[in-house]
Amino acid sequence: MRRARGALAQSAGRRGRPEVGCVESPLDCCSWLSRSSTELLRCAPAGTTMLKKFDKKDEESGGGSNPFQHLEKSAVLQEARVFNETPINPRKCAHILTKILYLINQGEHLGTTEATEAFFAMTKLFQSNDPTLRRMCYLTIKEMSCIAEDVIIVTSSLTKDMTGKEDNYRGPAVRALCQITDYHALGLLYHVRKNDRLAVNKMISKFTRHGLKSPFAYCMMIRVASKQLEEEDGSRDSPLFDFIESCLRNKHEMVVYEAASAIVNLPGCSAKELAPAVSVLQLFCSSPKAALRYAAVRTLNKVAMKHPSAVTACNLDLENLVTDSNRSIATLAITTLLKTGSESSIDRLMKQISSFMSEISDEFKVVVVQAISALCQKYPRKHAVLMNFLFTMLREEGGFEYKRAIVDCIISIIEENSESKETGLSHLCEFIEDCEFTVLATRILHLLGQEGPKTNNPSKYIRFIYNRVVLEHEEVRAGAVSALAKFGAQNEEMLPSILVLLKRCVMDDDNEVRDRATFYLNVLEQKQKALNAGYILNGLTVSIPGLERALQQYTLEPSEKPFDLKSVPLATTPMAEQRTESTPITAAKQPEKVAATRQEIFQEQLAAVPEFCGLGPLFKSSPEPVALTESETEYVVRCTKHTFTDHMVFQFDCTNTLNDQTLENVTVQMEPTEAYEVLCYVPARSLPYNQPGTCYTLVALPKEDPTAVACTFSCMMKFTVKDCDPTTGETDDDGYEDEYVLEDLEVAVADHIQKVMKLNFEAAWDEVGDEFEKEETFTLSTIKTLEEAVGNIVKFLGMHPCERSDKVPDNKNTHTLLLAGVFRGGHDILVRSRTVPEASSLQSLFTFSHFFLSKPQTKKFALLW
Repeated sequence: MRRARGALAQSAGRRGRPEVGCVESPLDCCSWLSRSSTELLRCAPAGTTMLKKFDKKDEESGGGSNPFQHLEKSAVLQEARVFNETPINPRKCAHILTKILYLINQGEHLGTTEATEAFFAMTKLFQSNDPTLRRMCYLTIKEMSCIAEDVIIVTSSLTKDMTGKEDNYRGPAVRALCQITDYHALGLLYHVRKNDRLAVNKMISKFTRHGLKSPFAYCMMIRVASKQLEEEDGSRDSPLFDFIESCLRNKHEMVVYEAASAIVNLPGCSAKELAPAVSVLQLFCSSPKAALRYAAVRTLNKVAMKHPSAVTACNLDLENLVTDSNRSIATLAITTLLKTGSESSIDRLMKQISSFMSEISDEFKVVVVQAISALCQKYPRKHAVLMNFLFTMLREEGGFEYKRAIVDCIISIIEENSESKETGLSHLCEFIEDCEFTVLATRILHLLGQEGPKTNNPSKYIRFIYNRVVLEHEEVRAGAVSALAKFGAQNEEMLPSILVLLKRCVMDDDNEVRDRATFYLNVLEQKQKALNAGYILNGLTVSIPGLERALQQYTLEPSEKPFDLKSVPLATTPMAEQRTESTPITAAKQPEKVAATRQEIFQEQLAAVPEFCGLGPLFKSSPEPVALTESETEYVVRCTKHTFTDHMVFQFDCTNTLNDQTLENVTVQMEPTEAYEVLCYVPARSLPYNQPGTCYTLVALPKEDPTAVACTFSCMMKFTVKDCDPTTGETDDDGYEDEYVLEDLEVAVADHIQKVMKLNFEAAWDEVGDEFEKEETFTLSTIKTLEEAVGNIVKFLGMHPCERSDKVPDNKNTHTLLLAGVFRGGHDILVRSRTVPEASSLQSLFTFSHFFLSKPQTKKFALLW
């Protein structure tokens, strides 16, 4: 054994490699082991299978030169149970540790549980005094310290070796101990101090000044520094950013990548600030290590989404990765090039993608589709090439998520580019001829019914739609019937043919299909535009889950009053999007509990307050609470506005941040500037330290002038203060009255209007008629661009943009914005706003159309229904 060990040392010395006991890192150890299998096997422990000696030709060809080539993780972990045997076999255990190190450095993933079990078993090997085994233990500790849990438990053994008399143990023990303590101690310090920003900043300053030994500790410090930058919204002149940027020059690749990734993910980074990180990632693109190439190209792909110009310098390196043997790297390289490349390179990139699309997984195919979608928005003139490529992908085999991504992309191209509409609809029609996914088929049928009647030749789509009635199952047949009805409602020439087809559907085997056909047939036979708009083209604007709950509640509590549709919450999204599209068809048929919406939760909370019982259904709740104090003040107050038909309820969520006080009978007194009337206050009975409480204020809306909707309230919080012991929480019996001034609270037009979606705005406009129309002109003196004007109008009115009219096309001097909403009380409101620039400002011509149903009209619609 001594001779073998000596020969091994001599061989290592001749080749310039350290012997086993002097290896500084597990990566050096494993690369040395894989290249020097002959020397390793010469000193292999007894009982180890010996391999024949290969000549130089065999070694150069790579055939059988690696004794660990076919290792399996499960088998090696099973062998690790030998560590628990008594007495310890040093040779066998050292060989198993070598296998574990080899697996880790070859990229084999060890789960936390697996690594922890193997690590704890390995700690028992410290009972052996064999020097080779001890040094292999040090290497294993350093490598597994970031994978296993509770590795800190081995510090006692390492400390004993570090302070012992054995010279060969002290150095490796110190290095292993630093690997553990630098990272884990730093993590412990951060978790202890993370609620104190100043303490965290001092800790970062201390360690960045003195430096760290462990690369894992550097990575931890980078993550802490980047989190501090995000929370403090610090400028890039901060020393924290300078530290992260300095880590780009670290000697460890993992530290360099962590720093580059942190800079890339910082919010608000400019292209100039990203340049050093992009340069480092560019170098990684040419690394011989596949893991580094993958990490670099994936991060560059993320950068290209927001800053494509910053990645342009890497295009040559990315093009070299297109032919990478790793298909994941090649896919990410191409998708990045699609975001950063020029319009002239699209055709070439499409050909390169086509060559290996069949070899990559659906997950990466979805990434390619998303990149193509972004490319269509960037270069709309290339929609024909991209659409053909997407259709080719659509005809190939693939899972639901992959096919849905393609359909979504084609639909977005159709909506963004009117020139591609007919081509896209034709491709989708061919796809549903052999579509196995019901959700996609019904969605495409819905799109055909919405966009098909507006094309130059709408009749060509009827064959594809009616084929679904004949060939498909009930869900698709029902969707096809609805699509046919929309064609008949918008095209008088096609109406007779549509009626014939619907009459055939009346005899369908499925109840849903028969009911839809019968209903649409009767509506279309009336030949009234108002009926077509209300019941076919736009339909109900209520929430489907809310309607289900309301009907269920109505059946549980019988009443002589008819069901009131105004008691159902309105839908803020299109009806087609209210169902989860990703749900498998088999699961969709099973009854499932529908989650309550935010407004329904508020409705239940307010209904439990006796003072609010007679207010009726909740119309709208403000989407975000309004802060009435700063977050650092002694009392933190936020307000949520709840709108009813004739009243408003202001919900004040209050927090007491003083630990030596308890507040009781907390109310917020409000003084309106307009004709609003405060009716009552509902106090929060007690507000202990750091425990949120809620109080309410009920206000009556003006009845004399319904248009007086805007108002400003001055607010003051009044309460009784009782001192308390911060340690025990005991409160004094006596207290004193106090008050706290809050910020003013604004009630705007948007608080009285709920957004609704009108899929066919023109039909809805015609349905209202000219009787309720009003036209006004406003000058927007402080607004300079059409985009800014559109955004401000939408925000001020709180209505939903229809037919993507909130998107202002490039190089346009005028723009028409279409908005739809419902005013409290259930009154429909439509707005057509035409915005044009003047010499120094923008001018908007507003045409308002509102629809108030009178009692005779209500009765008429009820009879027709």
